[in-house]
Amino acid sequence: MPITSRDREILRLAVPAFGALVAEPLFLLADYAIVGHGLGTTAVGALGVAGTVLTTLVNLCVFLAYGTTASVARQSGAGNHARAMRSGVDGIWLALGIGVSLIAVGWPLAPAVVELFGAGAEQSAQAVTYLRISLLGAPGMLIVLAGTGVLRGLQDTLTPLVVAVGSFVLNAVLNAWFVLGLGWGIAGSAWGTVLAQTLGAAVYLVVVARGASRMGTSLLPGLAGVRQAGTAGFALLIRTACMRVVLLAATVIATRMGEAELAAYAIATQVWTLLAFALDAIAIAGQAITGRSLGAGDVAATRAATRRMVQWGIWSGAVLGVLVVAARPVLPGLFDADPAVTELLLAVLWPVAVFQPVCGVVFVLDGVLIGAGDQRYLAWAGVWTTLAYLPAALLAAGFGVVALWCALGVWMIARLITLTRRAAGTAWLVTGA
Repeated sequence: MPITSRDREILRLAVPAFGALVAEPLFLLADYAIVGHGLGTTAVGALGVAGTVLTTLVNLCVFLAYGTTASVARQSGAGNHARAMRSGVDGIWLALGIGVSLIAVGWPLAPAVVELFGAGAEQSAQAVTYLRISLLGAPGMLIVLAGTGVLRGLQDTLTPLVVAVGSFVLNAVLNAWFVLGLGWGIAGSAWGTVLAQTLGAAVYLVVVARGASRMGTSLLPGLAGVRQAGTAGFALLIRTACMRVVLLAATVIATRMGEAELAAYAIATQVWTLLAFALDAIAIAGQAITGRSLGAGDVAATRAATRRMVQWGIWSGAVLGVLVVAARPVLPGLFDADPAVTELLLAVLWPVAVFQPVCGVVFVLDGVLIGAGDQRYLAWAGVWTTLAYLPAALLAAGFGVVALWCALGVWMIARLITLTRRAAGTAWLVTGA
């Protein structure tokens, strides 16, 4: 596949985006390493409970990045740079409002949420401590999402990479100092993450404020813009919630199959997540490029870029699938899997590999339609594909973890059908600001 100028643009956006995507989950991994070394098993379990809650919140609020990317890119493509910054500022105000609301709601509910996991008394107490302190970082965490969306919409994925890497390093240093140096326990780990997230948010606020100053854009919230961002975000929230339902259902089914099946499923999920980061990087490029080209009124360029990114998705998925097959014999050893888990994992990795090209197309078209502002369709498609998955998952429950992964493949194929049919039409090709 010869490299063209369009390919170079895709790579310019996708490669830094991949680095930023990988850096984000390293926050919790650094916490796990430091807490495990300094505080022991009980604290690690508490971190696992609180981390699951926080990860779910981040995943549900990712619309702040996606929706802002689409709106800023469209206005920028239309040449309305001041309005592009206005969209970005309003997106950040929405993020701040949601973050403050999460503190107000989450602080009193933290014990009840933790109790749902059924952990022991000491573990639950530490989980509540970590969760409550971490919620103080929610405004910063969500501002980072919205700020990332602003810069992606402006076709800048390098700055988010720099901020993500810097925040990760700061998080690791602060956690080590607070937990191992000062002996603050699990609270120290939470405070380190809060400070790192808040400082990362401060960087985005400075960058956006400078851009707004250049464009003569007020930094005060525009209620109409915030309301519009919230309306678009609600549709993306439904889309994301449907995805979480699918993954949660799969985890519940795997848990009921047995310990070995759950372990094999969990490891395969980690492998799949890493591959998803690579494919999602192309989707982020798709969001930015599609929003800009449609804003500029260039339908032909939008179609051409979409076709090229779909090709990238197919080839990237095929390469990743081959890599999974090549790494398949050694992967169980990397996770120190016992013989029962190893046998299941070796079988499960086949469907993981086979469905990667499908995932590549799905991720790209998902990003393209988000960039086009086609959120309402994506919300409905999310509902229908989830309904298609659930019967397949229930049927797979009686046939083992490999069948469960094949059911996830059915879900991806259902998404492929809904997305390709939409992309083949013209309803999403709305041009202008």
